[in-house]
Amino acid sequence: MTNGIGGKTRGAGTLPRGWRPMRGAEAGGGRGVPPPRRCARPRQRWERAPPPRARAERPRGRDGHSGQRHRRDTARRAAAAAAMDHYDAQQTNDYMQPEEDWDRDLLLDPAWEKQQRKTFTAWCNSHLRKAGTQIENIEEDFRDGLKLMLLLEVISGERLAKPERGKMRVHKISNVNKALDFIASKGVKLVSIGAEEIVDGNVKMTLGMIWTIILRFAIQDISVEETSAKEGLLLWCQRKTAPYKNVNIQNFHISWKDGLGFCALIHRHRPELIDYGKLRKDDPLTNLNTAFDVAEKYLDIPKMLDAEDIIGTLRPDEKAIMTYVSCYYHAFSGAQKAETAANRICKVLAVNQENEQLMEDYEKLASDLLEWIRRTIPWLENRAPENTMQAMQQKLEDFRDYRRLHKPPKVQEKCQLEINFNTLQTKLRLSNRPAFMPSEGKMVSDINNAWGGLEQAEKGYEEWLLNEIRRLERLDHLAEKFRQKASIHESWTDGKEAMLQQKDYETATLSEIKALLKKHEAFESDLAAHQDRVEQIAAIAQELNELDYYDSPSVNARCQKICDQWDNLGALTQKRREALERTEKLLETIDQLYLEYAKRAAPFNNWMEGAMEDLQDTFIVHTIEEIQGLTTAHEQFKATLPDADKERQAILGIHNEVSKIVQTYHVNMAGTNPYTTITPHEINGKWEHVRQLVPRRDQALMEEHARQQQNERLRKQFGAQANVIGPWIQTKMEEIGRISIEMHGTLEDQLNHLRQYEKSIVNYKPKIDQLEGDHQLIQEALIFDNKHTNYTMEHIRVGWEQLLTTIARTINEVENQILTRDAKGISQEQMNEFRASFNHFDRDHSGTLGPEEFKACLISLGYDIGNDAQKKTGMMDCEDFRACLISMGYNMGEAEFARIMSIVDPNRLGVVTFQAFIDFMSRETADTDTADQVMASFKILAGDKNYITVDELRRELPPDQAEYCIARMAPYNGRDAVPGALDYMSFSTALYGESDL
Repeated sequence: MTNGIGGKTRGAGTLPRGWRPMRGAEAGGGRGVPPPRRCARPRQRWERAPPPRARAERPRGRDGHSGQRHRRDTARRAAAAAAMDHYDAQQTNDYMQPEEDWDRDLLLDPAWEKQQRKTFTAWCNSHLRKAGTQIENIEEDFRDGLKLMLLLEVISGERLAKPERGKMRVHKISNVNKALDFIASKGVKLVSIGAEEIVDGNVKMTLGMIWTIILRFAIQDISVEETSAKEGLLLWCQRKTAPYKNVNIQNFHISWKDGLGFCALIHRHRPELIDYGKLRKDDPLTNLNTAFDVAEKYLDIPKMLDAEDIIGTLRPDEKAIMTYVSCYYHAFSGAQKAETAANRICKVLAVNQENEQLMEDYEKLASDLLEWIRRTIPWLENRAPENTMQAMQQKLEDFRDYRRLHKPPKVQEKCQLEINFNTLQTKLRLSNRPAFMPSEGKMVSDINNAWGGLEQAEKGYEEWLLNEIRRLERLDHLAEKFRQKASIHESWTDGKEAMLQQKDYETATLSEIKALLKKHEAFESDLAAHQDRVEQIAAIAQELNELDYYDSPSVNARCQKICDQWDNLGALTQKRREALERTEKLLETIDQLYLEYAKRAAPFNNWMEGAMEDLQDTFIVHTIEEIQGLTTAHEQFKATLPDADKERQAILGIHNEVSKIVQTYHVNMAGTNPYTTITPHEINGKWEHVRQLVPRRDQALMEEHARQQQNERLRKQFGAQANVIGPWIQTKMEEIGRISIEMHGTLEDQLNHLRQYEKSIVNYKPKIDQLEGDHQLIQEALIFDNKHTNYTMEHIRVGWEQLLTTIARTINEVENQILTRDAKGISQEQMNEFRASFNHFDRDHSGTLGPEEFKACLISLGYDIGNDAQKKTGMMDCEDFRACLISMGYNMGEAEFARIMSIVDPNRLGVVTFQAFIDFMSRETADTDTADQVMASFKILAGDKNYITVDELRRELPPDQAEYCIARMAPYNGRDAVPGALDYMSFSTALYGESDL
């Protein structure tokens, strides 16, 4: 049997410390114990010498009987001494092994014997008082065995054999033997304690016997958290005194000398009896007497110890202290039940408080995320255009900051929100609580819908930004082109109206009239050549209006002015022609040379003006092919310059010939050509200007070609990285899917594998950032397409976010499987069986099962799915789940099935996932806290009342949990209600969702 203290096996009849067992002839006769073989050894210095009566041999009787009795007594005493040697060594090992040397030095201390006498006597009297008697001298009053048998009857509640009433020694020995036999019948192995020693008044044996009784009936049954008796009693003392300063209970001797330990035990259970704040550690006498007096007066614990003895002893007797402290334990044993009940309530309330905190955290995080989405979507939906490219570039930069800085943390918050929601639901299932239903509009599906709206607005906003930038770029180009063409036209038309309104033909000669007519024809040719420019100006103005150019009013006004002027020029031209034609009949002379000069100079002049206009025309290209096309056209233009130069020289030759004729024939032409205003000087000036514009155009084309080459390098650089990162993300997504369905090792192995993958994925982030940098360079260069890759930055961003979300969700799913496995008692073999069946029917290794595969998988696990109309979703709908439960032995009425569906499908989606099904089946057989258990615990705290008071809650529960209950418990309205009574029954049912809290 266990000794109830150290856990080692030894006889319950061990003697108290401080006494040396007698050896050889010193010991009295044993109770049938055979004399063991023993080796002679000298008596140690700490052993007491045997009493004189043990050393003197008894004289033989004349018939030899006295000698034979003496030899029998000697043999019994030798056996007892050998057994006591065994007890001595074992007691040292069991109780005092860490302090062996010190205890041996103190074994002769008479204070220990005195303390045990007083303590054991008081303990015996505390029980004998119930029978109306007591003892005065412990070694004398038990010699006849009568009070010993009475003591055993009182503490055991059983009747012993009828005692012998005679006064002879044999009668006394018989009574003591009956008592010892009763002790042995209780499983106590008595070693070296015989009836003769008790009858003879051997104080050592008597105290040893009483200690055996105390161990068996007062200490042995003490157990705290499956510890042995001594350890349990010590643990109980440590727990009860833990909140008190200057109290440190480590043993049953010196830890109690200052008296604070006894006072702390009383104050912990009966705080009104002792003012603990006034006690001082340096006044042990007052502390001990206070505790002893209060225990005797109010707790019915007799005063078993003397304060002076405890203080005056270097190391108080351990057995005396244990005996006295055990009385405290039994006196307060009722409080232990209340403490157990309080612990259960604390556990349940702690779970509920933790879940409520998680719910509050979810609500706050969901509210913050939805508020951010609500504020961000209007910004993304704002399509108010800007008038300048700089303003639109700033908007694009703001959008880049949003994608790089503001959105990624919100993506993490959204992922964490889903993880927190799944973890909370798992904890609620494991603690047998109803599923958490977020506030209206804060479900995970609501957040996903809001997030989808955000991404849709984001996509439309980015497209709008790019289109607006293209539009503004086009508008700037068209506006500049409009200004150039308008300026050229206005410069050409300057003075034309005044020229057409001249009346010079009225006083001209015939030759002059003919010259004026030819000049007018040349003007009409020039006017017709400018018709295209005017149409181009009008077309550009129209396009600017269609593209909503911000300065359209000024463009329209200028265009209208040009068109009105053009109409007026047409009318004036027609009017002048008519006047010249009327005069033509009168004028027939014309200088053919001037006419030929005018005819050839006018188109050449128009060609040069067109060339100058083209050479100064601005251009915009987006690809290297476009700039190559412009370069080719320019090279073709340069190839025509030699022919143009020949034409110029030919025209100048005509003018030179005219001058020669005038000089030869002395024609009075005043040195001017009547048919044209184009002079050789103008032709040479414009030609020189054209020659200067050609190299400038070459330089502009070369610079644009270099820029397009740089853009092409950026496209290739981005395409090379995107073509690597895109397939890498897809590969990682597939690998995560394989890991989540493959069955290699335990769930912890899969979790470690997934976390390693998560680490490798996070380490890949610098490459994504590098690609973001390249994409920024491309956007800054206004590159809008890339033929070198099919991946856009948006594809990479979405894939990267999906990869991070997928790995986080997969890790969370495995963690929830581990929580479910550990909490519900699902073995690793069962988990492997579920996964093996799933993988067996997953033919295409896609991580999902088709309807027929899912049905076959359930049948392979022992479920009979009788509904052939199962939806092709890989999950069970309501009717399929009901059929599955009925096939497994559940009697499914409408109300019961509705209850089960509310458990496995709290979001009312109409389907049952495999995880939800496993959770339900494991919860049906799990041992979890229930409302009835919590209600029973509150009833213990309330002292079997149907209500509980505020004072009782604050006394039995920790402060925060007591206030939690007080704030939420409804008043009790029963017939037996008292003022301030609280209804703990409705509160208990509300904790488990069976009523409103």
